[in-house]
Amino acid sequence: MKLQSLLSYLHDFTTYVGDNPTITSIEMDSREVKPGALFVCIKGFTVDGHDFAQQAVENGAVAIIAEREVEVSVPVIIVKDTKRAMAVLADIFYGQPTHQLHLIGVTGTNGKTTTTHIIEHIFRRANKKTGLIGTINIKIGDQTYDVKNTTPESLVLQKTFKQMVDENVDVAIMEVSSHALHMGRVHGCDYDVAVFTNLTQDHLDYHRTMDEYRWAKGLLFAQLGNRFDHHKPKFAVLNQDDPATSEYKRSTAATVITYGIDQKSDIMAKNIEMTTTGTTFDLVTPLDTVRVKTKLIGKFSIYNILAAVAACLVSNVPLATIVEAIEEIQGVAGRFEVVDGGQNFTVIVDYAHTPDSLENVLKTIKQFAKRKVYVVVGCGGDRDRTKRPIMARIAADYADIPIFTSDNPRSEDPMAILKDMEEGVKGRQYISIVDRKEAIRYAVFQAQEGDVILIAGKGHETYQIIGNEVLEFDDRLVARQAIKERNESC
Repeated sequence: MKLQSLLSYLHDFTTYVGDNPTITSIEMDSREVKPGALFVCIKGFTVDGHDFAQQAVENGAVAIIAEREVEVSVPVIIVKDTKRAMAVLADIFYGQPTHQLHLIGVTGTNGKTTTTHIIEHIFRRANKKTGLIGTINIKIGDQTYDVKNTTPESLVLQKTFKQMVDENVDVAIMEVSSHALHMGRVHGCDYDVAVFTNLTQDHLDYHRTMDEYRWAKGLLFAQLGNRFDHHKPKFAVLNQDDPATSEYKRSTAATVITYGIDQKSDIMAKNIEMTTTGTTFDLVTPLDTVRVKTKLIGKFSIYNILAAVAACLVSNVPLATIVEAIEEIQGVAGRFEVVDGGQNFTVIVDYAHTPDSLENVLKTIKQFAKRKVYVVVGCGGDRDRTKRPIMARIAADYADIPIFTSDNPRSEDPMAILKDMEEGVKGRQYISIVDRKEAIRYAVFQAQEGDVILIAGKGHETYQIIGNEVLEFDDRLVARQAIKERNESC
């Protein structure tokens, strides 16, 4: 595509008279630039792309999109906001791929990953080829790719969607973070279905207040558009049991479908029965009521299932297919994942890293635990400090032995993070072990037959960030090794 043709889609009075090279790619990382690239200067948290414009030109960039003048030998097009411009340019450069996909976005504090994986499984059961973008990875069909952010930048997103179109994907499902909505990473994504899981405290280091956080999540529903297209309708799938839903209903012109357990909803779960091996409930829908058995455990899991059911029903998946898929699902990596090393006690690894998710998981464990409950939990560094004492208090409220430890301390002193947590449990019994591996080992070696250990916070993650180092660390592997050592010492 020619540069001037590409620029014509910006529609913001951007004027440019000069060379008109052919653009063969768009890049925001100067290291990725190849001959013929258009380089977009993005201001990040730690680096400014404007400082790398010359490097981009040396690597072959034939034009630069910037917010200020940069001294280079190729055309420089000045725009007011390079992130907004990049979203527009990426969308058109890659042929507006989301217009050719059935796109489902899932937002909320907790449950995004599990809900998207359930939706993916249902569509695969319905013989649809799927694409998935989320916290764990990017997946196109059966091929997986690494991902840096829950929701990638607009350029990466559109390039990924184009790959999905080229590989004949029918349905794309993605997690949509509040950061991504606030930063405009999903500008240009033409969602058909937007799903809301829940809203509880998280990311206040970024959003500052719960009002701002709630507003950011609501952008997904507001951005479904104000047009009624009866050939391609838009749907907002909302959790009726969450107070934020009333605001999101007002934010969207799309058809609203609700789900819930406690409040009357379009899609409901009734007569719930839980055991240590799974959950059974009546799935109530406008089409029929069906008794469903799932291997997933906990009330929070039922909410995730209901959200997925609603998203798939409005996407015209038959109810019978949905139920078959739900009963097949084994679980999601790092979400209430059991670590079995032949021990006579239970070890569960879960991504719970917010007060609400930690409380939900511990409440579920308390329903089936026969003896003591241990919880190994920490709080991330350089993140919302206000939730640290709350997390500690919840751990002490629901576990018999709360063990506080490190969880990606980043640039902060791990001991300082523990001190913040301990403020929430003054005068109560707890154990602090700053080394996460030693904290897990302590719980494993102390546990007795019938006890349950919850290792919370990192879930599927395979790293630990300490200072500027990213070290290999997987809670599941550490727990399994500790179990092996204990078994060998007995």
